[in-house]
Amino acid sequence: MKSNQKSKALFFKACDIIPGGVNSPVRAFRSVGMDPPFIQRAVGARIWDVDTNEYLDFVGSWGPMILGHAHPAVVNAVLETAKLGLSFGAPNEREVELAQLIIESVPSVKMVRMVNSGTEAVMSALRVARAATKREKILKFEGCYHGHADGLLVKAGSGALTGGVPDSAGVPGDYARLTLTASYNDCEGTAAMIEANKDDLAAVIIEPVAANMGVVAPTMEFLNLLRTLCTQYGIILIFDEVITGFRLGLSGAQGYYNIQADLTVFGKVIGGGMPVGAYGGSKELMELVAPKGPVYQAGTLSGNPVAMAAGIATLKQLRTTLNIYEKIEAKASALEDGIKQAVAEAGIPVCVNRVGSLLTTFFTDRPTVTSFADVMTCDRERYATYFRAMLDRAVYMAPSQFEAMFVSAAHGESEINRAIEAVKASLLDLKGN
Repeated sequence: MKSNQKSKALFFKACDIIPGGVNSPVRAFRSVGMDPPFIQRAVGARIWDVDTNEYLDFVGSWGPMILGHAHPAVVNAVLETAKLGLSFGAPNEREVELAQLIIESVPSVKMVRMVNSGTEAVMSALRVARAATKREKILKFEGCYHGHADGLLVKAGSGALTGGVPDSAGVPGDYARLTLTASYNDCEGTAAMIEANKDDLAAVIIEPVAANMGVVAPTMEFLNLLRTLCTQYGIILIFDEVITGFRLGLSGAQGYYNIQADLTVFGKVIGGGMPVGAYGGSKELMELVAPKGPVYQAGTLSGNPVAMAAGIATLKQLRTTLNIYEKIEAKASALEDGIKQAVAEAGIPVCVNRVGSLLTTFFTDRPTVTSFADVMTCDRERYATYFRAMLDRAVYMAPSQFEAMFVSAAHGESEINRAIEAVKASLLDLKGN
């Protein structure tokens, strides 16, 4: 058993002065029946807690660390930029450079606005959609998480799903009623919902690859249906690519599946580990944003030079490193194959889903997981036992059945093999219990 006395003391103190002891709910480890380790440092594919325990990390700060932790190019860019000032509240050249990199990479984006989080970006993109269409309703999908803005915490994923409260207190009923919900990958039900509300829908918003109820891939029929109906009825199609953007490829899920959205929301990778978000689309839509247009949105720290420097360094590495996405996906594929083999040997009902470098091990007897209904059949207690067994073997994963494992460029063959061996041993432990 690892020493965790310093983490326990910190968590005890934190619980007295921070709600639940954490600044984001899933970090509390409640769903896995533990108190969280407090992380002190991270390099490459490894992290260390305040008790000096070392872990092989497959959380990667929930996605941004596609290059691995503390990548020298990113760290150097941050340090050199910080020496010149942390924030100006005024234009700086780095925000122009990062915007240009995004526009060059994602064909549907011709203009982009920087913000400070994915939640802020989603909220702003929806405001643009409502202004453009002069309609109020939006359609989202069960299990998809788009941040914690009012009206989007309806049958949400991520921490809301993990905590068993997919709807939030404090959200006005009148506002929530403007949010319609359909089932992910359900073509017939979604088409009927859109047809019935075609004159009132401002936007359809979706994670093109669901990654906040665990990793659930879309069918091409489903994505093409959304694109066709939104075009037909003048509805703005918004892709929330906070997770998939610059992770599945330089063009995100849109390039991966060869489909374009009207507005796209970014986060995580484009900040290289710094707080950042962005939303973008056609000039026609984006020129509705103030000061060019009537849609007001502002932020003191938006486009701050340090976050922009981290993002620029990250995207440049992704653009210039030969076959980086193919290499990362090959590692994730090897991990997937290893987990599936371990599952077969243990004889435990598990379904493994992977898209690119995103992967989830679902503890369900369903042969496939393609919908929110499938996800909800998972045995959360069994996942919690598995999680604790993996952590005992120094493999750090999401403390929730409903999240992804993130494979990075820093995970080498030895790290993948070590993780697979930990999975084998943990599943055998689970079978024994």
